[in-house]
Amino acid sequence: MHKILFVCYGNICRSPMAEFVMKDLAARLDMSGEFFIASAATSAEEIGNPVYPPARRMLAKHGINCAGKTARQMNRRDYEEFDLLVGMDGQNLRAMRRICGGDRAGKLRMLMEYTDRPGDVADPWYTGDFEATWRDVSEGCRGMMKALTGVTIR
Repeated sequence: MHKILFVCYGNICRSPMAEFVMKDLAARLDMSGEFFIASAATSAEEIGNPVYPPARRMLAKHGINCAGKTARQMNRRDYEEFDLLVGMDGQNLRAMRRICGGDRAGKLRMLMEYTDRPGDVADPWYTGDFEATWRDVSEGCRGMMKALTGVTIR
């Protein structure tokens, strides 16, 4: 089983989008039982809050439901429980290393590493551009799915 935790600053935009896109991809491949996918925040600011409405609308536009998801903060135990902990940007990755006490097993990654254009996932909290975030997240998740299963999804 692949256990993946997507992480961003607040767990209300980018990381829940990645969580539910990846769950959707696994379901489309009839592989849901082979994955445990979740998301979390590096900060405590949004704990308990639902997915931010524009992010929720972007997922819904693509037929993906994220009902019931609320923000939670990642913790050191997550490092032991998940195979991959995937940050949305460099600041997230630095915070993840701090929270996890390093990366002794090489589990910390950036989502865009799974694309032809490594770097940060566009942050819609500051840009308001949820389309750009959607493109980054969906491309990153498709790349990750291919890396983990060998299956390409268009």
